[in-house]
Amino acid sequence: MAKLRTKYVCSECGYESSGWLGKCPSCLKWNTLVEEVYEEPARQEMKAADLPLPSVMPLSEIEIPETLRIKTGSEELDRVLGGGLVPASLILIGGEPGIGKSTLILQVCAHVSRTGKVLYVSGEESVSQVKLRADRLYAASPTVFMVSETSFEKIEKTIEKEKPDFAVIDSIQTVYSEMLSSAPGSVSQVREVTARLLRIAKKNGITVFVVGHVTKEGAIAGPRVLEHMVDTVLYFEGERHQDFRILRAVKNRYGSTNEIGIFEMSSSGLKDVANPSGLMLEGRARDQAGSAVAGLIEGTRPILVEVQALVCPTSFGMPRRQATGMDYNRMTMLMAVLEKKVGMQLSSFDAYVNAAGGFRLDEP
Repeated sequence: MAKLRTKYVCSECGYESSGWLGKCPSCLKWNTLVEEVYEEPARQEMKAADLPLPSVMPLSEIEIPETLRIKTGSEELDRVLGGGLVPASLILIGGEPGIGKSTLILQVCAHVSRTGKVLYVSGEESVSQVKLRADRLYAASPTVFMVSETSFEKIEKTIEKEKPDFAVIDSIQTVYSEMLSSAPGSVSQVREVTARLLRIAKKNGITVFVVGHVTKEGAIAGPRVLEHMVDTVLYFEGERHQDFRILRAVKNRYGSTNEIGIFEMSSSGLKDVANPSGLMLEGRARDQAGSAVAGLIEGTRPILVEVQALVCPTSFGMPRRQATGMDYNRMTMLMAVLEKKVGMQLSSFDAYVNAAGGFRLDEP
């Protein structure tokens, strides 16, 4: 009979310890070790002679197959992915609740279903709830198949039976493996399910989209090893009360990570924004104090962004400095240059700087 054991796993790097530690000795993060209860399986011995040997061949003789990318129906998403979806790849997309992750995935499913079979696995919503959203987006297709399930073993059998060309798991934190006794969304569950999804994608040539939750800091929930295992990591950003959404690739094995995709949320779904500069500057008042237009390069596309600044006398002993969409240290350095070289006395003023539209000014 299997014994119940307790271990502590780091939610950042996956480091395991028999006892609780305040600081992870692997990634050096504080208060990241969480308790997990698991069953210790019976020990099974296997001789090395019984294991099949892997095939070995010279690196110079390996043939590279021509990679045919699958268009998603969105030029902005294709730009971020490097030209489209790569078969047999595992893609992780994260974002805050209500930002539009499921909407984007449904629109992609509707487009790729024209040339292949799609399996959408929902762990958070019922099939009728997904159908309501699909009708609103005009994304209901006879070749998009729905199932509401959280058991990975059942999901795996469904994939083997249906043999889809494209699969969606929404979301990875709700799926659990019955082989582990820990709760869904725990470090060990997320790591095990992702590893098995990766094997399914590579073995069967299926493109798998995985939706992930984010923490309050904005990072994808789960161990950091989750982002190392997948082929592509996408972040969906934006304010829930605004119409603009920005898609960034922080990891992409098949393309650049410098490109961004810009979308506009409407009643009929997400729409590509081909000219973000014109849309961002539309209606901007000219000769307005505290407003300037700055140019930045996002990948291969130049974008004009409005930079807003507000300076007012401080009511505190230490003036307040706040930067949104801009590096805080760079803002304070520019203020020091203005005070030293231009003669502007800013030491007794609060300063607020904002990049409009949710953009980040990362250029040096």
